[in-house]
Amino acid sequence: MAGGIQNNDDEPISAINVVPLVDIILVVLIIFMVTAPLVLKPVIDINLPKSASGEEAPPAPLTVAIGKDGSLAVNGEAATTESLAVRATALVREKPDTAAILQADKSVTLELLTAVIDVIKASGIKKVAFSTDKSATTTAPVAPPATR
Repeated sequence: MAGGIQNNDDEPISAINVVPLVDIILVVLIIFMVTAPLVLKPVIDINLPKSASGEEAPPAPLTVAIGKDGSLAVNGEAATTESLAVRATALVREKPDTAAILQADKSVTLELLTAVIDVIKASGIKKVAFSTDKSATTTAPVAPPATR
């Protein structure tokens, strides 16, 4: 008798067939594996500037992303400057030595970047860092200061 199944119709079936259950679980696992990268995609598509030096920073409790169209995202959620100020102030109340990491597209204007930094600093955050892409191997030469 293969698998313990008997041909006696008088007795109830007491064995559970787990093969269909395993098949369903494997299909669900494959679906999650395929859709996970789509779910983890950032809210704003950012093209970070390149950097030849720098080190990996630990994850900061406040990550602010600025898109090329000026849109803001705080910790992966769409935001405005007002909601950024509220969240930053709340984080400073919880943890006074909170740091912020700015991820700005390289086409963002200095005016917008300065406005976001002002909002962050006004909320009480003292440490602000910039996120760059460290894949650049060459750096642009810097002209020496002019002397008279």
